[in-house]
Amino acid sequence: MTMMTPPPVDQQEDEEMLVPHSDVVDGPAQPMEVSEAETAVSTVENQPAEEPPTLKFTWTIPNFSRQNTRKLYSDVFVVGGYKWRILIFPKGNNVDHLSMYLDVADAANLPYGWSRYAQFSLAVVNQIHTRYTIRKETQHQFNARESDWGFTSFMPLSELYDPGRGYLANDTVYVEAEVIVRKVLDYWSYDSKKETGFVGLKNQGATCYMNSLLQTLYHIPYFRKAVYHMPTTENDAPTASIPLALQSLFYKLQYNDTSVATKELTKSFGWDTYDSFMQHDVQELNRVLCEKLEDKMKGTVVEGTIQQLFEGHHMNYIECINVDYKSTRKESFYDLQLDVKGCKDVYASFDKYVEVERLEGDNKYHAEGHGLQDAKKGVLFIDFPPVLQLQLKRFEYDFMRDTMVKINDRYEFPLQLDLDREDGKYLSPDADRSVRNLYTLHSVLVHSGGVHGGHYYAFIRPTLSDQWYKFDDERVTKEDLKRALDEQYGGEEELPQTNPGFNNPPFKFTKYSNAYMLVYIRESDKDKIICNVDEKDIAEHLRVRLKKEQEEKEDKRKYKAQAHLFTIIKVARDQDLREQIGKDIYFDLVDHDKVRSFRIQKQTPFQQFKEEVAKEFGIPVQLQRFWIWAKRQNHTYRPNRPLTPQEELQPVGQIREASNKANTAELKLFLEVELLDERPIPPPEKSKEDILLFFKLYDPEKPELRYVGRLMVKSSSKPMDITGKLNEMAGFAPDEDLELFEEIKFEPGVMCEHLDKKTSFRLCQIEDGDIICFQKHLVKKEIECRYPAVPLFLEYVQNRQLVRFRALEKPKEDEFVLELSKLHTYDDVVERVAHKLGLDDPSKLRLTSHNCYSQQPKPQPIKYRGVDRLSDMLVHYNQTSDILYYEVLDIPLPELQGLKTLKVAFHHATKEEVVIHNIRLPKQSTVGDVIDELKTKVELSHPDAELRLLEVFYHKIYKIFPLTERIENINDQYWTVRAEEIPEEEKNIGPNDRLILVYHFAKETGQNQQVQNFGEPFFLVIHEGETLEEIKNRIQKKLHVSDEDFAKWKFAFMSMGRPEYLQDSDVVYNRFQRRDVYGAFEQYLGLEHTDTTPKRAYSANQNRHTYEKPVKIYN
Repeated sequence: MTMMTPPPVDQQEDEEMLVPHSDVVDGPAQPMEVSEAETAVSTVENQPAEEPPTLKFTWTIPNFSRQNTRKLYSDVFVVGGYKWRILIFPKGNNVDHLSMYLDVADAANLPYGWSRYAQFSLAVVNQIHTRYTIRKETQHQFNARESDWGFTSFMPLSELYDPGRGYLANDTVYVEAEVIVRKVLDYWSYDSKKETGFVGLKNQGATCYMNSLLQTLYHIPYFRKAVYHMPTTENDAPTASIPLALQSLFYKLQYNDTSVATKELTKSFGWDTYDSFMQHDVQELNRVLCEKLEDKMKGTVVEGTIQQLFEGHHMNYIECINVDYKSTRKESFYDLQLDVKGCKDVYASFDKYVEVERLEGDNKYHAEGHGLQDAKKGVLFIDFPPVLQLQLKRFEYDFMRDTMVKINDRYEFPLQLDLDREDGKYLSPDADRSVRNLYTLHSVLVHSGGVHGGHYYAFIRPTLSDQWYKFDDERVTKEDLKRALDEQYGGEEELPQTNPGFNNPPFKFTKYSNAYMLVYIRESDKDKIICNVDEKDIAEHLRVRLKKEQEEKEDKRKYKAQAHLFTIIKVARDQDLREQIGKDIYFDLVDHDKVRSFRIQKQTPFQQFKEEVAKEFGIPVQLQRFWIWAKRQNHTYRPNRPLTPQEELQPVGQIREASNKANTAELKLFLEVELLDERPIPPPEKSKEDILLFFKLYDPEKPELRYVGRLMVKSSSKPMDITGKLNEMAGFAPDEDLELFEEIKFEPGVMCEHLDKKTSFRLCQIEDGDIICFQKHLVKKEIECRYPAVPLFLEYVQNRQLVRFRALEKPKEDEFVLELSKLHTYDDVVERVAHKLGLDDPSKLRLTSHNCYSQQPKPQPIKYRGVDRLSDMLVHYNQTSDILYYEVLDIPLPELQGLKTLKVAFHHATKEEVVIHNIRLPKQSTVGDVIDELKTKVELSHPDAELRLLEVFYHKIYKIFPLTERIENINDQYWTVRAEEIPEEEKNIGPNDRLILVYHFAKETGQNQQVQNFGEPFFLVIHEGETLEEIKNRIQKKLHVSDEDFAKWKFAFMSMGRPEYLQDSDVVYNRFQRRDVYGAFEQYLGLEHTDTTPKRAYSANQNRHTYEKPVKIYN
């Protein structure tokens, strides 16, 4: 499956996340309050008397848009004797997608250690056409920690709630779950190497597509050997060198005992974390990776390997029928894209590939010297490569729906592929017929899921023996031929009847797992390609490096395994405080992660540990005094008390347990050493009256804070008694007047209070481990400093924040960095940015926060003074970013926020052009104001032309906007707002004329003949008694269609989506009701013909930064 463990929370927004539903993703699933959907109706299809291991469950959710609960559970259904239910988040689980999971319904009541394994798919049904149902498939071993599993980003909410898309109809949504309960696998203890001899690849989030390809390439030994022979050196870094990273990965696949990580390789591609959580296309990655390797192999001993393995050639030809003229062009290919739709197997696809096209009629070929000629056009193969990669076109563009769809049709592929069949019908006359093009299947790459995402894995037989293996991320299993071939053909599967006597109809379900890429190896090249690859093929420096890595990994494993026998003791000294305070830290005394650490067996007597310290630091045992650190209630961490002589007789493990009850805690100590003339001397006696204090000196002119030492003082003494010693520590004159402050705490806010020099330490509540900051007495000069006193400086340090600013149009590039305060107001921030940009008016800046999960700007910008502090701008859920995006506007932001920008498509009356205009007006403006503004921008057919605005959606007109309608209510995000001139005939419409809608349409192929609209809809005036023939003449003239094309058009009266075809003699007027009759807008005159307009990929502008990135390898 795509992910076997919950990802960290910063990965939760990825399209392909398969995660538990719990909000706290890095912990156990949280108990959630259940919102019962009392009105929701659930049905189980084909419910048998005995529970089968497979079942399809349908959940009907009425009043969907009015569900005001965060989470919604389905009724419980039973599969394989287990209780299940579906959990959805109708408004998303902290994402702008529907979140949907399969949940173990009785998880709370199951016995300790329970586990169950299921393969399942979840779907949201498209009620217009089931073909566009969104379905995602995965598998999971459910247990107490992960009692639900599924998709946090199942589908965009904008698509779900858009009635035109067909997922929400009559405010009802249908959710389906298909669940197959398998025998529980002990997933975590399964050893792929032991069971199969091979190891898998770890998934980084959504990199299963890459893992399946890498395993396929690795198991082509000739390719692996070539990768090993690419020149690399010991000075190369794997994260910066694709050849070295690939060599390292292949070596580990060959010699490791456990699954291998791919992070080094993806880093060498130049990918960031976000790229690893974007599911890309296997075909695209294969081409890009091979091109990169081909380039990196140039000038090396393995130059040309990619071409030798994967490159074939075909010939494109055009041959005239009536004259002696032929045009040919030779082209190379590394893979072949074969049609799946309409083809029953690979041979049918090859037949289609070389199919001859006739160029005749309007499509004649212009032959040089012969003019327009009837001709034949086609492709034939000159040669095939030793390794033939066939990409099956499982995904294709649906022109009717203007979207991508997955083809799950049954498509067979043979174990042996003979491309010399039927006397070499696929070969060109120039082909070398002595080469036998007989191929054996080596690997099958499978895609499981739908067009919106899914999971990839591969079936491979590495030595072309009868044994197949399934490579599914970290897991490798032995599989039989049926699993690798027959079950990957796709198509439909019929479940066996469980109650034959009841005469139930057979339950069929579409198989969403099917072959997507095939790799064949030519029989005659088999021995060369399936060659032996051993250590002598691997560079010495690579072997040394990777063996060292392996040894370090083994050492870490042993270290972890023995951790329970040892105690980690961290010893802080004055030197550490001096090095860290004012540089790495400002608050408290030391960062314990940066002090000397000792790993001591728990049973070691503390006196023996002191001898270790004596060796390490050169401090004799009798001159060492150790203090225990303690965490105070205000969350500061200070030396609390010295160890007693009795404690020093105990083993170190016992002291650690007494000082900190947490089992994994370390023992943290402060080593007090007294020095005289740089030589250690015995520490002074400590009575209850003595307290140990630490001192920091602040210089406001620099400004700088540093540690200057510690003193043992009497609690009955006063700060004024030690000012002489403090001046000596600071290097000041003995009589320098000092200001003293006690550093009390720094979370959640800084607390640093002035200390009265004339009050005793006891009355000031000063105790062991307290910190006193001091500085020279404030004079006028210092008061003019930016932070004249210690508390102000510490406040600044606590809240300072370096912010990286990026231009919104270049969201990957840092433009500049500013040091700001988390307490800065909105105005403070924009003023600083404006100053940096040299902008006079800060109100012309608009800022956008950063999305920590997607590493992109958030969809909505920050409103003018919409946040109080900089800290509010940087927070994203429970994470804090240091990135902000800026835009420089042409008008002040408060003014812009009072405006609405409307995207209007203007259709010229006489020219074949559509121009998009962005009209910006105050929100309270009307449609009439938009039209007035538009008239100043567009070219009209005549000065007195009148305009109107229409609402167009999916090639239908839904509304003519009244001139008085306010524009703030108009949604141009999903609907197209169209502006056009009102034709003269409509202005002069007679009492017996009717204004009707005219739409273009085509019918889908297949059983249900679904009507799909396309093109530009329009209004037409029809007159009483007018026949279709008369109307056709006017339409042909209006649309400028040639006689030949127009003769192929059909005309139908359409009501509620059903066509009633018309004859030329029919009087059209009689069919149409008055406009004020309910449902009349669903009546229109339909023009049925082939859609020949160029298509674009559908883009609902719902999010300024949501897009599928192409695969790129940057290095």
